[in-house]
Amino acid sequence: MSGAGLTGRQKKWFATVEANFEKQTGRPVAVWVDILKGCPETRPKAQAAWLKATHGIGANHAAYILSAARPTTEPGWDDAEALRAALWADPRSLAILEAIERAAVGVDGIVCGQRKGYTAFSRTVQFAAARPLKGGRALLGLKLEPAASARLTSSARRESWSERLTAVIELDGPGAVDAEIGRLFAQAAGNG
Repeated sequence: MSGAGLTGRQKKWFATVEANFEKQTGRPVAVWVDILKGCPETRPKAQAAWLKATHGIGANHAAYILSAARPTTEPGWDDAEALRAALWADPRSLAILEAIERAAVGVDGIVCGQRKGYTAFSRTVQFAAARPLKGGRALLGLKLEPAASARLTSSARRESWSERLTAVIELDGPGAVDAEIGRLFAQAAGNG
């Protein structure tokens, strides 16, 4: 894990999981990978559930075991550029993300992290995230109450980003990232 795009808190958390893995699970990762070979399940989510039910392994340790057992050709957290290119392939959606990033420049201490399904904005904790939508649009989630602006709504579906991001706005072009969005972004950053 290179740590690019992670906050100091996230880097510390990943380092702690790695450093304490054997102590907390009772076995080294390689042994868990061998144990996983005996799992009757083939899907990662089902394998993680099997590890929990059969061996008492929690979600974070199960994810760590699965990542060691199932190397992937897909870009991982360490390859932010590839993740970004894959996620923001539509030039119209990418233009919206770039407008959000320009709005972020004025806020101190922001860490922009690329994930498989969204782009995260954090300070101490994540306070905003954006993901592309069909038709060259984008969804921006903010750590704000929806009442902070008439343009914001409550999230209608469960997003893969932080549950703290309770307000969302659909953006239909880079021009939609105006001064009000900049103000809301900065306000959310103050919460994160």
